[in-house]
Amino acid sequence: MFIIDGHNLLHSICQAEEDSQVIGDVQLCRIVGRYLRRIGETGEIIFDGTGPPDKSGFDNISNLEVFFAGIGTDTDTVIEKKIRASTAPKRLSIVSSDRRLRKAAQARKATALKSEAFWGNVQKQLSKKEKAKEPAEKRLGLSESETKQWLKYFGLDQ
Repeated sequence: MFIIDGHNLLHSICQAEEDSQVIGDVQLCRIVGRYLRRIGETGEIIFDGTGPPDKSGFDNISNLEVFFAGIGTDTDTVIEKKIRASTAPKRLSIVSSDRRLRKAAQARKATALKSEAFWGNVQKQLSKKEKAKEPAEKRLGLSESETKQWLKYFGLDQ
């Protein structure tokens, strides 16, 4: 599972792609959700503050849960608590360029990824052409009526 420092990742993207169009938090979450779905992983992204009054833009994002740290705390503190509370920290991948979070991840043997490296992985994976899925019918074979049709067509229906 990925735990992502949302504003840290947004800041890294803005620095790395100065000439490109600035992306917002909702768009970032949708991109990360697509990435996680493609690699077969799940994740949580945490942003500072309480977020926008209307959070409906964050609904129905596959493979990614969106959280806001709230008032009186910050994303780093929330992520540190999640790392400490994890019963399987080796299965966590913490995405942040913040030394504090990377150190907390390493202390529990979780993977720590800098935001820039994670964003590079996202772009690389999403730029690949998605493999077409094999239709289920291919594995199921012909239906009884289709079999009869083909036997009749080849004169083998006797």
